[in-house]
Amino acid sequence: MGKASFVIRRSLQLVVTFWAVGTVLFSLFRLMPGDPTSYVVSSQMTQEARQKIIASYGLDEPMHVQYIKFMENLVQLEFGQSFHSNQPVKQVIATYLPNTLVLMLTAFIVAYAIGITLGVLSGWYRGSRFERSTVITALTARSVPTFYVGLIVLWIFGAGLGVIPMSGMTSLGTQNAGFWQMVFSLDFLHHLAAPAAVLGFYYMGYPLLIMRSSMLEVLSEDFIDVCRAKGLKERTIMFKHAARNALLPIVTAAAIALGYAVGGSVLIETVFAWPGIGREMVRAVLRRDFPVAQGTFMVLAATIIILNFLADLAYGYLDPRVTYD
Repeated sequence: MGKASFVIRRSLQLVVTFWAVGTVLFSLFRLMPGDPTSYVVSSQMTQEARQKIIASYGLDEPMHVQYIKFMENLVQLEFGQSFHSNQPVKQVIATYLPNTLVLMLTAFIVAYAIGITLGVLSGWYRGSRFERSTVITALTARSVPTFYVGLIVLWIFGAGLGVIPMSGMTSLGTQNAGFWQMVFSLDFLHHLAAPAAVLGFYYMGYPLLIMRSSMLEVLSEDFIDVCRAKGLKERTIMFKHAARNALLPIVTAAAIALGYAVGGSVLIETVFAWPGIGREMVRAVLRRDFPVAQGTFMVLAATIIILNFLADLAYGYLDPRVTYD
């Protein structure tokens, strides 16, 4: 099977995956107990007024008709109107998604920069105390739940020492002319530091362990001995030759990890009251706002699915040893 056939097959699998996720989301929220229109239909309304509101959201139609319309809207990236705010769901997502992306990308970049560097050093100095310390740190980072670390950080540095804000991404009363002006303000960076550090600590363990294992494999190759025979400096061999060849698993794993990083923002955004799409998804589920919950779930799922797809495609181009037979 050639590359073209592989891409076509994976593209078809992508379509099937999106259909399956959409079907699960449609069914899941309609199987939940309770009335989804309880937040928009008042008990003081007449029966006729209630039916008009329910009909305006299309909830009076048979389930199969609702499903067909839901899938048609999904193809057009239309998620309907919010039951709670009566805003288009796309507008709600556009409001909260950038906040999540700034938090996730900051934590991800810091985590991978530190994790890769420590992974290279721990692989190079195998058997040393430094290696044992970094491996223990990586395993601890991957084992302790992020919400638990976040609560401890808030307790010590927020409530105890008062050096970090307890919630939000800007101080009360702060006004900014635009999103980017807010992002590059000192007040925003002050609020960003704690949640990004907690997430960065958690994500750091993954690239560290992968890079260490990859380095150990590369260091056993013959070309390392050739480099030493040429009289190259140890630092040059470590970073220019060994680390460079060991980066391939990190590059492909990073795309997958980034997707899960965006999707895994729910807990940390809830703990730090960060107004991102994960926190908004939780709030939408609690108030049974089906359109917003479905839209946010779909965006997070699509991020993971697409990045996995791109990682599969990139692996074949980055590693010439990969075949499609």
